[in-house]
Amino acid sequence: LAFSLLFLWSGLVTALTSTLQQVTNFGSNPTNVGMYVYKPTTVKASPAVIVAIHFCTGTAQAYFSGSPYAQLADTYGFIVIYPSSPHSGTCWDVSSKATLTHNGGGDSNGIANMVAYAISTYGADPSRIFVTGSSSGAMMTNVLCATYPEIWRAATVYSGVAAGCFVSSSGGVDAWNSSCANGQVSQTSAQWAAVVRAMYPSYTGAYPPIQEYHGTADTTLFPPNLNEEVKEWAGIFGYNAAAPAQVLQNTPLSGYTKSVYGPSLQGILAQGVGHTVPIQGNEDMKWFGFV
Repeated sequence: LAFSLLFLWSGLVTALTSTLQQVTNFGSNPTNVGMYVYKPTTVKASPAVIVAIHFCTGTAQAYFSGSPYAQLADTYGFIVIYPSSPHSGTCWDVSSKATLTHNGGGDSNGIANMVAYAISTYGADPSRIFVTGSSSGAMMTNVLCATYPEIWRAATVYSGVAAGCFVSSSGGVDAWNSSCANGQVSQTSAQWAAVVRAMYPSYTGAYPPIQEYHGTADTTLFPPNLNEEVKEWAGIFGYNAAAPAQVLQNTPLSGYTKSVYGPSLQGILAQGVGHTVPIQGNEDMKWFGFV
């Protein structure tokens, strides 16, 4: 799931007001996920937090330098958490029972505890916590929305797969699932919604609004995965995945088609774009309510 950082996002690079700092001993961390934080020199009172999750072969440092979130943090006064994968190859575990279970002791559990640390240590606003990621980090973003839905105000997903799609039949940790990657796993909205709810069976609250991006030329996580993501969350939100309420051509960019299924779900298909769709930082700011 590696790809050129040159294409991760496009924007003018300006000097940052602060630096990336590692945080240790942030709480229960069963799989030894790394925590790195960008805290601007000037943050808002009760700042928002964006958790930004890297791709396979990536690191917190690579996503920090290759994504726009630190610069946007300087502009809008929020804090960014960059988790770093503990696994060889630095993909995220989105395959094991532990990570696909609320408080199950997997990677997702460690990331959730980073948020609790940020709330207690930095006085972050618990009602304004957001999550985003690219590739393997996009997969983890969907998983976090399923396993810890109460944490997130909203999410954006850049070239991922549905939560639970990468599950390992043998219970493998950080396992590859070729059927899912190749776009060969297809379920109904009801089936996918059941997969999500099984990750946190006692939960009866709301799930976070999600934007899902995918490219038509993706040969790492094939394009049918976008439809499965849409079906999954449409099942949760009660939308019809086959009938978007609105379809916007050339939005947010030329060649991108945005399908709006309801207030909580959008699918954006990028014509001719491979793996991964470049991060649309300004669009994220709109979706997250900063603009």
